[in-house]
Amino acid sequence: MDGPKILLLDIETAPLKAYVWRLWKENVGVRQIERDWYMLCWAAKWLGDKEVQCDALPYHKAAFKKDPEDDSRICKPIHKLMDEADVVVGQNSVRFDVPKLNARFLLNGMPPPSPFMQVDTLQIAKRVFGFSSNKLEHQAAQLGFGRKLDTDFGLWKACMEGDLKAWEKMVKYNIHDVVLLEKVYLKYRPWAPNHPNFGLYVDWGVDSPKPLCPACGSDNIQRRGYRMTFVGRYQRFQCMACGRWIKGRTTTLDQVERKALVSGVQ
Repeated sequence: MDGPKILLLDIETAPLKAYVWRLWKENVGVRQIERDWYMLCWAAKWLGDKEVQCDALPYHKAAFKKDPEDDSRICKPIHKLMDEADVVVGQNSVRFDVPKLNARFLLNGMPPPSPFMQVDTLQIAKRVFGFSSNKLEHQAAQLGFGRKLDTDFGLWKACMEGDLKAWEKMVKYNIHDVVLLEKVYLKYRPWAPNHPNFGLYVDWGVDSPKPLCPACGSDNIQRRGYRMTFVGRYQRFQCMACGRWIKGRTTTLDQVERKALVSGVQ
């Protein structure tokens, strides 16, 4: 059975280099920027695959020697992956990773990738849960998946200075984030509001369609009572694979019952 192609990704970028007058509450103007940000590396994996794909500027030795800040060579493969994806998953990817990638695609003369839906684990954490911190490291640790690799700003500085050992650590850090991301995403998936509907991506061919969990695609679904709204009663289901609750599409009230129902909406 087919389903959506779900791509999990994470990027690392170089910081801006600018002239400033103080350390605290500094507003940096555009003319104070000496060097703009650029892509350092990225890591991505298809949901369920064992392999984590990645690319980094030093992997392209000749180009890196010529211009260590030219990220066009690492933008092309991640653009291709995103172009193939039905759904892109990331931590703060709606506000950071995807817009940053789009900016580099544009500046490197690339067209937009084909449209995809997004799932942002940070947005799910903020909307559904009450963790002390919504950072990926805290969420993963709370769920028993371990922590991110230890880093500080010195790692980014060393990479920009051409330290190849620092680059190795940066790539490992990037890959490890994607591994944690997948685990957190799978744990959050049954809770996620407005998660892309798995059933929309299934090509049944000659087979008869059957109910699928919209989050994980399992057909192990059981009836579990009813869900009430102000003006309707709907069959309620639960996915036995991931635990997601599902509401039937049509009301179980007949025409007479609907006419007799007084709305509670004011």
